[in-house]
Amino acid sequence: MTLDEHKKQARKAAFARRAAAHAQALPGAAGHLSEVLAGHRGVPVSGYVPIRTEIDPLPAMAEAAAYGPVAVPVIRAAGQPLVFSQWEPDCAMVEGPFGAFVPAEERLITPEVLIVPLVAFSRSGGRLGYGGGFYDRTLEGLRAQRPTLAIGFAFAAQEADDLPLEPTDQPLDMIVTERGVIDIPR
Repeated sequence: MTLDEHKKQARKAAFARRAAAHAQALPGAAGHLSEVLAGHRGVPVSGYVPIRTEIDPLPAMAEAAAYGPVAVPVIRAAGQPLVFSQWEPDCAMVEGPFGAFVPAEERLITPEVLIVPLVAFSRSGGRLGYGGGFYDRTLEGLRAQRPTLAIGFAFAAQEADDLPLEPTDQPLDMIVTERGVIDIPR
């Protein structure tokens, strides 16, 4: 089996696990994420507006926005890194590329903490995304400039043991689920 075939199968299985977890999700799933972000108050943070069955970070982002800038990713073009537009609770949003909502008024910032959506994760910090490489390119660029914390946010059910990873895949520094925090030793 090729690496691409392995990734396709891993994504399919992970999407199914994520959909099942999303269907059973209880309020308060972002509680542990709020606790982690409280340790980074005032530091520029990027979150995301959830699509499909992604776990919802918006309550934690709203709390963080009371203490410092919070942004969401904006896709400029395929093959390019993400940029980040400042977000505030209840700000006007418009649909951006790939169906993700972005602030209607673009105000770019550079985050130092990224809450990263994902399809599957491993306890060693591996992340399987959607396949576009946006976060890998973005994290590589940001980490070349300054220390950048990548926090994978997912349902616990999205954990997988054997992720098909490549050398260009950027590792997560921490994973937060509705059940708790997984620190990644480096």
